[in-house]
Amino acid sequence: MSRAELPPAQGETPRGGQSVDLPLRFTLTEAQQLALHRNWDLLAVGASVDAATAQKIVAHEFPNPAFSFSTTKIDIGHDASTASGNGYWDRSYDTIAAINQLLEIGGKRRHRQGSAQAGYEGARAAFLDAKRILDLAVAKAYIAAVFARENHRVLTNSAATLRAEARLAEIRFKAGEISAADKNQIEITAERFAVDAASAESTAVQAVIAFQVLLGISAPSTQLVLTDTLDLLSSGSVPGEPFFPDRRPDVVAAEAALRKAESDLGLQKANRIPDPTVLVQYEHEPPDTPNSIGLGVSLPIPLWNRNRGNIMSAEAVREQARLNLQKLNAQAAADHATATVAYEDAARRLQQYGQSIVPKSQEVRKTIAYAYQKGGASLLDLLIAERNDNEVRLATAQAASDVAASLASLRAASVQMEPASLNSKK
Repeated sequence: MSRAELPPAQGETPRGGQSVDLPLRFTLTEAQQLALHRNWDLLAVGASVDAATAQKIVAHEFPNPAFSFSTTKIDIGHDASTASGNGYWDRSYDTIAAINQLLEIGGKRRHRQGSAQAGYEGARAAFLDAKRILDLAVAKAYIAAVFARENHRVLTNSAATLRAEARLAEIRFKAGEISAADKNQIEITAERFAVDAASAESTAVQAVIAFQVLLGISAPSTQLVLTDTLDLLSSGSVPGEPFFPDRRPDVVAAEAALRKAESDLGLQKANRIPDPTVLVQYEHEPPDTPNSIGLGVSLPIPLWNRNRGNIMSAEAVREQARLNLQKLNAQAAADHATATVAYEDAARRLQQYGQSIVPKSQEVRKTIAYAYQKGGASLLDLLIAERNDNEVRLATAQAASDVAASLASLRAASVQMEPASLNSKK
């Protein structure tokens, strides 16, 4: 992905010369698509794919030949002319033109190309894994921001409910039905809910700003609207296809790293075989040997250096790659199993809240509030009911947030590369 293919960032000026502003309303899917084009870390990983592509080109190139041209036996004190004349080409100079070409033998070129190909495949898989992780990070940041705003809404509603109760308490106080302490206690509780709501609003704004940083937005806005609700985010479908840990991008990247390490080891072993340099030259030296050609070959003698150190280093790197592949394969399976258990637990809690706990809490609060207005319930009963209902609504929002976050984790843990793409790497 080249820089020219990316949409301009907020405040940047595209080729047309006009500033382009990013939208202030996002669904989660739209946010993930924008992060794919704008997140700085992902763009840096994408550059490594370009570097790996360049290495593939380098690996397929042949060493350039070396050309040399020299003139010797120039007689500076006597006449160097011959029977053919006194021109430069006719003088008794020894002129040599030669071409040297290095020839790679022992499979070096094949190993180098295999290493470059594996490096490219690993970089591509690493990019897809970085996208997988970024999608999860964006989803969790989006959910955290939505959850923070839901907390603010719940606390604001609780404060509004108690303010309404405080107005009724004022009327009953004037009528002599309740004491000033009861009236003040309701007002204090309402104010506490209002303070908590203001704190929740600040938390929500911070969460929205942190979310925009993930999108690569250089000038975050506090007016950003996240259109997906917790109910929508927590009601998504669970990945239904079978999961194969060895297809997850990070495992594929580790497998490519192992193949690259094996090719690098093969290259170091092949480097024990010296590469010859072939020489072809043309020599012009009138008048005795006016034109002749020469052939030659040279190669280093592996007398003192058998490349043992580089071979041992490559063997160690290969062993590290092998162990890392085994670790990531197990980690991928564990991530999927853990995310499945976490999602099922969160979904079960949310179902219990929605079907049983929330309706009962609302009914209790309404009953006690009505009884208090009629003098049939104490102030303590009313405050306990209000606080319990507030806590239940906050806990329900937390359960919905947990379901959405665990679902995002399960989807991230279940990301797999297509079999056709995997087969192309073999």
